[in-house]
Amino acid sequence: MDEKDRKPVIGLVLPGGGARAAYQVGVLKAIGEMLPHGAPSPFRVITGTSAGAINAVVLASHAVHFQLGVRRMHNVWANFTTDQVFRSDWSTVLRTSLHWLSAFVFGGLRTGNPDSLLDNEPLRELLSGHIRFDRIAEGIATGALDAVGVTASGYSSARAVTFFQGAQRLRPWLRPRREGRREQLGPGHLMASTAMPFIFPPEHIGEEHYGDGAIREAAPLSSAVHLGADRLLVIGARDEHTRSPAGEGLQMPSFGHIAGYMLDTIFLDGLYADLERLTRINQVVGQVPAGTLRKTPWAPLKRIDTHIIVPSVDIRSIAEKHAREFPRSVRMLLRGIGALNAGGRQLMSYLLFQQGFCRELIQLGYSDCIKRRRKLEPFLTGDPVHALEAPEHLLSALSGQKERAKTEE
Repeated sequence: MDEKDRKPVIGLVLPGGGARAAYQVGVLKAIGEMLPHGAPSPFRVITGTSAGAINAVVLASHAVHFQLGVRRMHNVWANFTTDQVFRSDWSTVLRTSLHWLSAFVFGGLRTGNPDSLLDNEPLRELLSGHIRFDRIAEGIATGALDAVGVTASGYSSARAVTFFQGAQRLRPWLRPRREGRREQLGPGHLMASTAMPFIFPPEHIGEEHYGDGAIREAAPLSSAVHLGADRLLVIGARDEHTRSPAGEGLQMPSFGHIAGYMLDTIFLDGLYADLERLTRINQVVGQVPAGTLRKTPWAPLKRIDTHIIVPSVDIRSIAEKHAREFPRSVRMLLRGIGALNAGGRQLMSYLLFQQGFCRELIQLGYSDCIKRRRKLEPFLTGDPVHALEAPEHLLSALSGQKERAKTEE
């Protein structure tokens, strides 16, 4: 088949974001409605980080029936409670608080050092009970799926490792500070990818302890490209209009405010830096004739069409509205670190695994995606599209201009 006639391999990139990943479910629900009933996944390559990794694996396990996978994912997210993700009973919260206090007072000599603020063992039970990991191989065997990748960060190696399960033709890769490793995925890989630093404990896999994949993930789009994607749909979890409420900048930031800021940086800064790099690569590929490009050091580069969907509303304001949905024990803990005021909205938005908050994010994702339907449908069917499609404010920030390079004739 001529290269120009070949349909692109579409990859789905689901970045991290804790409870914010409910937004991704709404977008995916809308995409499901654009497909014929019973259709396989339009995404042959799926990668995810943190909570996005959970969504990625659920979709991969239903690659032969995309809408069924989205429906099952929706049922979990729309009915979430925090005790399905981490222990929120009074005894556990008090025991954890006393453990931290004791460690500070006695220097860890009597009780040992605590490894996390919260115990997320309930999440392991949820993943084991709701995800059919064995069905990933079925999707690969039928050709509905090429690969699924889950990224975690090795604390010893200081390397972002993408554990992937995929077609035999795909090869592992090794780059400075990042690696692609073939493994059969299971609950442990998701526990590692979702282990937010300080919040949840590290997960031991093989000979190393791993934490949230976003910690070391400097190039979150590269895994999907390594696995064969040449067109990417990225579903983010933050609106880039990040103005703070009036007067907030005058207040001394609390521990909760700083923790939320750090998580925001970990989860999202790498993504937008990688999108900027991809934009520059597309510009180079588009400006240099193919024959000339093959004679340069840039010969391996190829154009990657990218469509970005991000929330149209500041998720922090939604989290603040739903803060009282936290169990009283968790509210007490968050109040103690200054995360229940306006400055703590970021941290709240990552931990608010509660029905009301998640349902509002699902609805927001659904409506945002429906608004982009006219531009998204040709992207999903492999038709010619702009090299970069995104909301105007984000497009301007990434490209430095509002004009987009169109597909070459």
